[in-house]
Amino acid sequence: MPAERLQARLHRVLDHIGYNEAAGTLGDFTTTRRVLLLVLMAIVIGVVGSFVALALLRLIGLFTNLFFFQRWATSLVSPAGNHLGPLVVVVPVLGGLVIGLMARYGSERIRGHGIPEAIEAILINGSRVAPRVAFWKPISSAISIGSGGPFGAEGPIILTGGAFGSVTAQFFHLSSAERRTLLVAGAAAGMSATFASPVAAVLLADEPLLFEWKPRSFIPVAMASATAAVVRRYIIGLGPLFPMAPQPAFIGPVALLSCVFVGLLAGALSAALTSAVYAAEDAFHRLPIHWMWWPALGGLVIGIGGLIFPQALGVGYDTIGSLLQGTVPVRIILG
Repeated sequence: MPAERLQARLHRVLDHIGYNEAAGTLGDFTTTRRVLLLVLMAIVIGVVGSFVALALLRLIGLFTNLFFFQRWATSLVSPAGNHLGPLVVVVPVLGGLVIGLMARYGSERIRGHGIPEAIEAILINGSRVAPRVAFWKPISSAISIGSGGPFGAEGPIILTGGAFGSVTAQFFHLSSAERRTLLVAGAAAGMSATFASPVAAVLLADEPLLFEWKPRSFIPVAMASATAAVVRRYIIGLGPLFPMAPQPAFIGPVALLSCVFVGLLAGALSAALTSAVYAAEDAFHRLPIHWMWWPALGGLVIGIGGLIFPQALGVGYDTIGSLLQGTVPVRIILG
């Protein structure tokens, strides 16, 4: 890459994170009245984001019921209770074939985890996300999860909600920084409505996507997340996605030390899982076949795993809930 282009890209990234070259510090914390306009738009995006989250959850439930139980229903169910027998191996393969066709002939941008694509849109594409991504991403993600893919809704809802925020900003011809703010506002709204976690959604969206803690961006994002949490009450319902029994105010020194051990172990497992994901992606890139067939090939591995251990299929929210309630047998945890 020529030095001029590299330097221009570096300046663009520094501008995104708010770096003030003259002062040598991370930007400023001033704001203008224009933030009020962004707040109003963020509130609307928060309402839309909650319905986007509802649509994604309903689509996941719909495709799970269609693929594994051959019935028309939108409730979230576990594929582990299916009666397909050995035919369960075929289901993720069929889902992978559909996703490959959608990616090739619909929008290639639906490939990937969701969060890296949102970061790429911010750093490289000026926070612009194509409208077709907002349409194809939730459908493809729902088919992937509904056909047995062991994935969560976090990445898809971040990219889908962010796409609606970006499209809104593009429609009103806002600046790159304002587009980024509304993109992150949409992502936070989707997370807040999906998991009933408005505070965590703001923190999660701000950390990997905004690259700053400034009132002119933080306030609209927080308003979008809070609005989505309120609307969620009426369209999805009260309570968290993963309810827990009441816990003691103090768990004792032994339990606290156990938390330290669990934290260290979780960090090591996260690093191992991340490395495994990148290794798998690199392995697929070396295959002598078109990338359109990769999801089907991955679906075959998922199907075989689901035949051996059905609880590994799908989004796994029921298993997570059972883990939090402490009602999961050791064999399920090991599996």
